[in-house]
Amino acid sequence: MIKIEAIVREEKLEDVKEALSEIEVHGITIYQVMGCGKQKGYLEIVRGQEVEINMLPKIKFEIVVSDENWEKKTIEAIQKAAYTGHPGDGKIISYDLKSALRIRTGETGKEAIN
Repeated sequence: MIKIEAIVREEKLEDVKEALSEIEVHGITIYQVMGCGKQKGYLEIVRGQEVEINMLPKIKFEIVVSDENWEKKTIEAIQKAAYTGHPGDGKIISYDLKSALRIRTGETGKEAIN
């Protein structure tokens, strides 16, 4: 089992959701988050003062897939849907999961996430 976390631009939320739906990845969790990286943020005038805004709003996806094939398909779909070619497009991280349990049925492992 593999967990995929993707941080993308807010405006790419619907594009990424649609791309995941097209490859039949339906078990996703989505968060509104704030972060910074090479994009650095922007300057804004607040009450006549210049203020540097370096924590930018982003969307975080969490997805658990059963194997490396699904990992590859999912990452490719997210990358394609989230791409703009400009700083701030985001990051995708994946890592192995030790266990999973479906609370309702007691299923464990891959059966818990399918």
